[in-house]
Amino acid sequence: MASGGLKRMVGLAISEGVMEARARIFGHQLNPTGQKSAHKLLRKKLIGEKVAQWYPYDIKKDDPLVMARQEQERLSKLEMLKRRGKGPPKKGQGRRAAKRNK
Repeated sequence: MASGGLKRMVGLAISEGVMEARARIFGHQLNPTGQKSAHKLLRKKLIGEKVAQWYPYDIKKDDPLVMARQEQERLSKLEMLKRRGKGPPKKGQGRRAAKRNK
């Protein structure tokens, strides 16, 4: 019976040594208790750069001529709406203020 226990202890020691050597050689994380670990997630490559490359470069943000033209279009549209009476109300003249005065 004692020899069986000794055999088991030697076998466990050898298997632990093999597991440690394998982890060192192949760069694995040794987890003998089997507890959850974030190592698998941290080992993954970061994908932020790939996601950023997917979307095309927006030239509108850097070109002042494009921005000025868009602002001019916005102002002209706002002026047209004001002439028709559909523009934004003056400060303090909105729907909420009208309800409060009634």
